[in-house]
Amino acid sequence: MALPSLLSHSRTRPSVLREPLRQGGLRALLAPWDPPPVHPHDRAAEHACTPPSTESSSPGHHRPPPLNWIRVGGRTVSSGAGTSLTQYGSTNHTLTSHRRSYWTLCPQHPSSGPPARIATKEAQHRVKDPLEVQRRTFGSAAEPIQRNPDFSVLNSDDVSFFKSILGDNGVVQDKDRVAVANVDWMGKYKGASQLLLLPKSTNEVSKVLAYCDSRRLAVVPQGGNTGLVGGSVPVHDEVIVNLGGMDKIISFDNVNGILTCEAGCVLENLSTFVENEGFIMPLDLGAKGSCQIGGNISTNAGGLRFIRYGSLHGNVLGLEVVLANGTVLDMLTTLRKDNTGYDLKHLFVGSEGSLGIVTKVSILTPAKLPSTNVAFLSCNDYMSCQKLLLAARRSLGEIISAFEFMDRQCIDLAMTHLEGVHNPLPLSPYKFYVLIETTGSDESYDKAKLEAFLLRSMEDGLVADGVIAQDISQASNFWRIREGISEASVKVGAVYKYDLSIPVEKLYDIVEEMRSRVGDMAEVLGYGHLGDGNLHLNILSSKYSDDILAQIEPFVYEWTAGHRGSISAEHGLGLMKAEKIHYSKSPEAVQLMASIKKLLDPNSILNPYKVLPQSALSLEQQGS
Repeated sequence: MALPSLLSHSRTRPSVLREPLRQGGLRALLAPWDPPPVHPHDRAAEHACTPPSTESSSPGHHRPPPLNWIRVGGRTVSSGAGTSLTQYGSTNHTLTSHRRSYWTLCPQHPSSGPPARIATKEAQHRVKDPLEVQRRTFGSAAEPIQRNPDFSVLNSDDVSFFKSILGDNGVVQDKDRVAVANVDWMGKYKGASQLLLLPKSTNEVSKVLAYCDSRRLAVVPQGGNTGLVGGSVPVHDEVIVNLGGMDKIISFDNVNGILTCEAGCVLENLSTFVENEGFIMPLDLGAKGSCQIGGNISTNAGGLRFIRYGSLHGNVLGLEVVLANGTVLDMLTTLRKDNTGYDLKHLFVGSEGSLGIVTKVSILTPAKLPSTNVAFLSCNDYMSCQKLLLAARRSLGEIISAFEFMDRQCIDLAMTHLEGVHNPLPLSPYKFYVLIETTGSDESYDKAKLEAFLLRSMEDGLVADGVIAQDISQASNFWRIREGISEASVKVGAVYKYDLSIPVEKLYDIVEEMRSRVGDMAEVLGYGHLGDGNLHLNILSSKYSDDILAQIEPFVYEWTAGHRGSISAEHGLGLMKAEKIHYSKSPEAVQLMASIKKLLDPNSILNPYKVLPQSALSLEQQGS
């Protein structure tokens, strides 16, 4: 059957897609695609801040060294090792990452900073401190959070004790180095901690927490500090316990694909390791070059492979956790089946370090499959995206590994603000774009299956235009567009970020309603993991404004609750949404969570002010 005439006006674009499609069907999708050259003058000017690189930068060095690219799973990543936050010890404190290349934190001088708060006025975002970031990301409105008066204040005796446990190198008081750990990567949250601890073993973590609990010193567990809701930085003067030094791989079962490692292992390093053994990690994130597996588990990170391999609740087999009083809870089993009593590890998956600090993990890794295909498609409307998802589940069920969607505003943003990316469909004026990835064991079968699916989808009018990546470079470009949206949004100026889980059929409605609410004050983007029902809602403006925020909140939470959605699909609650949990959980459920918190952390020293509302914790305290 001949394909219908699609996008006749796009015949002249530098792709071999459109005219051959009508002549030779889907064979045209397999023809090589050469991205148009980028003129040097079209590239964005270099920022004053040193870009992320694979090495520590030196004065006057403004560009990272070239990276050698290798294929990992279905996408391309740097062959350099991922960076962990043991780099706090370096002389240059610019945060570095291969995957999250949009960090802009450039501390140059010491500063302890004020207590953290979520700013609500534009004036509060003016850069006055040398630690301030170049751009800030704006979220929930909130009053300054009062420090818990029950917590002790750090003194010299405390520091001496920590040095007796960790040694001088494991206790960091240098203001420059501590200041970096006080700020999240977006610059949205900033604490005033005076101390950064770098334990290298579970025993050291245990001794640190036992002491802090006895002294009622509040503690913030920290991994790669790549979160989006303020969960990994202090609110006031909490002691920061960073696990970047606990980065050993303990064992790997290459028959069953079970990895056991310490919590400070960088996700990208683990991915490289298991790939060399013929397996892949069940999760993949844009921040994989810096995020740590302990933080991934503590936040129950979702990511790009969720549609295929599910959540960490299903992939984590065992954990070792240190409780607030220093007790080491050994649940580090590697068994696939263990039905003896309560499965306690699930309490700590997604608890954001508020119940205990994860120190070791055993995780099931799927086999690495040899065949990977990536397609970049356009659709006329959101209904077509929904139907395409259903069709993909039915036709590509056992090989589909990613189904990501973006609206046209996202593509325009990426093309404007990302260096080195090319629009695969430059003359396609469509409202929505979909990235589909398949992974399987039979290259010819998988490719034929994908081609047949796309041909049928075009005939049914679900897909208007599209290309299939022919090599690693093209696949990397497709993924760079999707993964770079968050980076590009930060470059606009002000961005309000929301991570929502909504029934797929209603998922884009809130984007359109938000556009009506903010009008010309801001631009609204919608993208995310359509296969998981996960929307990333971004509202962009040139500057922060209480007027814009008033149109966003509490509407965004009320709308989500009204459609039986979740106000946090994969980012967690942290500080940003701790007081908003009631939009997704019943009062009874929240109070039970507070009871569990009280049982495991009676002095509330672990990651205070996060996850749960202070009212629930106070009520639990009164009832004890």
